[in-house]
Amino acid sequence: MSGPHVIRGSVSLPEAELMWRFSRSSGPGGQHVNTSDSQVELRFDLANTDALPEVWKRRALERLASRLVDGVISVRASEHRSQWRNREMAATRLAALLAEATAPPPKPRRATKVPRGINERRLRNKKQRSETKRGRSGQGWG
Repeated sequence: MSGPHVIRGSVSLPEAELMWRFSRSSGPGGQHVNTSDSQVELRFDLANTDALPEVWKRRALERLASRLVDGVISVRASEHRSQWRNREMAATRLAALLAEATAPPPKPRRATKVPRGINERRLRNKKQRSETKRGRSGQGWG
């Protein structure tokens, strides 16, 4: 593996808490695919980890609730023929998923009033468009 997989800041995935499972990938690949366990499933016990700050953990458990099975998040990777590259891909995906799930909520939007000039311009354009379309009706031509 290529070092710790950072979630955000100084927080990273602890290698000891990652559970790896390997199986044969489906799809084409010839004789090689029948003998090598290149598909990777990476599991991380989100509910019982001490690697994440409590606030992040609560936020992640709430946002990833539909993907969790008994508090464990699971990620699969089978795009590459190499098990090592699939391991890298799965760890990167898990780190990205946790980074997104633990991100702070966006600041609430502060409502502002539409400037008068923009509103007047919009109404002027609507009036012009209306006149253009009215001129196409053909009434008064005959």
